[in-house]
Amino acid sequence: MKDRKYKVGILGATGMVGQRFVTILSDHPWFQITAVAASSRSSGMTYEEAVEGRWKMDVPIPEQIKDMTVLNVDEIDKIGSMVDFVFSAVDMKKDEIRAFEEKYARAEIPVVSNNSAHRWTPDVPMIIPEINYEHAHIIKDQRKRLGTKRGFVAVKPNCSIQSYTPALSAWMDLVPVRCAATTYQAISGAGKTFKDWPEMEGNIIPFIGGEEEKSEQEPLKIWGKIEDGVIKKADGPLISTQCIRVPVADGHTAAVFVDFLKETTKEELVEKLITYQGLPQKMELPSAPKQFIQYLEEDARPQVKLDVDFENGMGISIGRLREDTLFQWKFVGLSHNTLRGAAGGAVLLAELLAALDYIVRV
Repeated sequence: MKDRKYKVGILGATGMVGQRFVTILSDHPWFQITAVAASSRSSGMTYEEAVEGRWKMDVPIPEQIKDMTVLNVDEIDKIGSMVDFVFSAVDMKKDEIRAFEEKYARAEIPVVSNNSAHRWTPDVPMIIPEINYEHAHIIKDQRKRLGTKRGFVAVKPNCSIQSYTPALSAWMDLVPVRCAATTYQAISGAGKTFKDWPEMEGNIIPFIGGEEEKSEQEPLKIWGKIEDGVIKKADGPLISTQCIRVPVADGHTAAVFVDFLKETTKEELVEKLITYQGLPQKMELPSAPKQFIQYLEEDARPQVKLDVDFENGMGISIGRLREDTLFQWKFVGLSHNTLRGAAGGAVLLAELLAALDYIVRV
């Protein structure tokens, strides 16, 4: 029994993030897709039929998934009988997603969510596995609230914070107190390609709804502590952001300024970046990058075309670290928004939860 792969369902399997889950999981060493589900519009079709004309990945639909019948996401009992846990990438209103994911959890189906709906539920862990794996332990308190033995909800954070939160985490012992960041975000973060969104070619849109609040507040929950059965966010650093949509397919870039309480040098900052690792590296989880953060010395790096796929899209690239005239230091960060920032980050989170025995085979 322990030798078999975990059986996995994908909720919202026909959307862009769902498609990314399908491609990542098609040959995963631990996980096997046993159920794909979407809205009633797609249920009953084969997966290939359901995504016909709207397959957004740059690789073909995996052969073993093409002929799978798409289930209705509301068929919770049926899906629950087919899986050990599910990934959630459903497209609904936030209050609907919260109720929907909790319904799965109460049915004893663990949910690893790509959605934002539960990120501020006090007993739902929001995890970047290298940074705050210990927040997984809040699941015990969540299960008490839900009245479950196996079911729970865990989430990954917003894609916009992945290009700078890891760097700040590597420098946390220097006590960052103020940070200003402008993120330049790829169109795939909106679930789009240039074919879908031709008006983005040669264009910049200086607004992404809700993104700046997420970018400023979510790192504080990640750096928070578990107290009295809830996660209480950290008091700082104070973060101010602007989030801009740019004509790039994949890859979120951030221009970041930061002040520390403690004095430091560039050499110390770089050393902390390149030596920073977390539990996924120590446990050698399948999706974990061997090098979590790389530092690039060239003036014109990181670049999306050259660096977004670092460590199969799961690593973070930092460059242009230098002293500033207004803040103490500034740098540029880059992360892959649909791999590290979305489906890939959720898969790594599921690997972590399986390794910690919060997800089990049934």
